[in-house]
Amino acid sequence: MPKRNVPRPAAVYGIDIGKNIFHVVGLGSDGAPVQKVRFRRDTLLQFFGRAAPAIVGMESCAGSQWIARKIQALGHKVRLIPAQFVKPYVKSNKSDIIDAEAIAEAATRPTMRLAAIKSEEQADLQALHRVRDQMIGTRTRLINQMRAFCLEFGIALRQGAGLFKLDLPHVIEDASNDLSLAMRKLLANLFADLRQLEHRIGDVTREIEAIASREDAARRLMTIPGIGALGATALLAAVGSGRQFDKARDLAAWLGLVPREYSTGGKHKLLGISKRGNRYVRKLLVHGARSCFRHLDRTKDRLGSWLDGLQSRMHPNKAVVALAAKMASIVWVVLTRPGALYERRDPAFA
Repeated sequence: MPKRNVPRPAAVYGIDIGKNIFHVVGLGSDGAPVQKVRFRRDTLLQFFGRAAPAIVGMESCAGSQWIARKIQALGHKVRLIPAQFVKPYVKSNKSDIIDAEAIAEAATRPTMRLAAIKSEEQADLQALHRVRDQMIGTRTRLINQMRAFCLEFGIALRQGAGLFKLDLPHVIEDASNDLSLAMRKLLANLFADLRQLEHRIGDVTREIEAIASREDAARRLMTIPGIGALGATALLAAVGSGRQFDKARDLAAWLGLVPREYSTGGKHKLLGISKRGNRYVRKLLVHGARSCFRHLDRTKDRLGSWLDGLQSRMHPNKAVVALAAKMASIVWVVLTRPGALYERRDPAFA
């Protein structure tokens, strides 16, 4: 009887993720494709439950974290790859199978940069921060809209959210201004929406602060000047243990706080900061650095002399960003050293 062709076992799988349909390409130990299949969501995990342990690569995108945790629990080694690093491996035309093959090939590269797999707790914490940030943006838009409505009737309110909330009720009640009856009713309803939104923001903020107070890593991060409950929990949600970075500078670079480089022909050229990575965490660190830059007691903190030297030779805004990068480096040290705290006079943190 003729022998049946038994497919070789795959050493690496690439998954092109969809909402309901997933394309999988398996590569053998020599890098050649040995399997090309398509699954629905309910059969994908069944396939990897039967497959021998292998490297499984997928793009870091919406839904990839849950799938990565599930496949990792089945004994496979999962690698999440940022989409921009997969693009160079896509050959010729575009299809889901071609994308899956490119992902599998990218997952084999020893120097490939990978995204960390988040735990469920990190995902929950990150969701709280995302919702809070979205509500704060909605609050700003709501205030700007009400301010614009008032300007259309010749009423200019004072700048700042606090002053706006003080002034608007008096404007609505003042019968001598030019506001129409319909506009007064609309502004009153919008102001009620603003109050309710601020109540929701306060609830989420208190929930984040409660998490920060009971998490040991967050409490240790809050010993760093310029990092409070929001910054500490946002860092934990985005970075986790921090051990995916080899050194402190890598965390600062991942957050986009170091200069971009454009060097060629032996000529080295550094540009402005790259602004890559997590924009939200970078914003919190820069705001914290700005507060620290203005209010830190430089006579009692070892960062003081470093800041004085920095301020003497560059613009304050550049000094603030440099301080934010310094804070990111300190964050890595605190996260990767068990029980480590920021010490004002400890030379290891200066």
